[in-house]
Amino acid sequence: MFKKLCITVLMSALTLNLSAQAKENKNMTREDIADKNLEILFNITTKNNEGADKDFIDILQKYIFGEVFTIGDLDIKTRELLTVTSLTVMQTLPQLKAHINGALNAGNTPIEIRETIYQCAPFIGFPKTLNAISVFNEVIKERGLEKELKSTKTTNENNRFKKGYEIQNPMYGDEIEKNMQGLPNNAGKDVSRFLTEVCFGDFYTREGLDIKTRELMTIAILTTTGNTGVLKSHIKGNLKAGNSIETITAAIIQVMPYIGFPNSFAALKTVKDISGENNK
Repeated sequence: MFKKLCITVLMSALTLNLSAQAKENKNMTREDIADKNLEILFNITTKNNEGADKDFIDILQKYIFGEVFTIGDLDIKTRELLTVTSLTVMQTLPQLKAHINGALNAGNTPIEIRETIYQCAPFIGFPKTLNAISVFNEVIKERGLEKELKSTKTTNENNRFKKGYEIQNPMYGDEIEKNMQGLPNNAGKDVSRFLTEVCFGDFYTREGLDIKTRELMTIAILTTTGNTGVLKSHIKGNLKAGNSIETITAAIIQVMPYIGFPNSFAALKTVKDISGENNK
């Protein structure tokens, strides 16, 4: 009874807080909202803009931090993790360094940020992920946070397939195994096993991020790469993991300024199509 009461009080406080934030944003200009977010993330405001590209930076800051940051129910921590994900995929390393710092300033732990970057490996490959890890380690060293990092591995050689399958199957079933059937020398079976063991067994099982968050980061990865076929599958997986269609939509819009409108529109159309399928 006491536990239920505590949860009720907590949820009420959260609802009031979100309502207060929404009301505050409604009474603020986009410049005011941008300044508020820029101060939290980078200790700057739009008033700091100087130099030859002042106009460009002004457009960027007000659009991203004054408008996009108001779309959906995402908190600032999640927004920065989505941004780190997208920048990792694109290999825009100078901007990635700035947003790793921003993610820390927003309240994310070093482990949460590291796991966000690790999560990209099954989708973009290991070389690009290593580049991002190198930038992350540079930031951690500069800020003296090395002691906050630890191993978050939870599987071993004997159970990584089993643990991966336990995550994969409820969300995706045997979709990949069926798609890979017919390859020479039954190679499809090996490829399907690799996906279960590596993507879901080695990465999804790690501590630091829950499955729901990992799936949301995967939306950012696939929106950035423009792979709408795989994105469609992961939108459905996100819904099964507990993310709402509204949260998925907000995540796609969050990475829009970094990847441009075309890939974002394609991803949003995919959301719209799936939403339509679910409403039939």
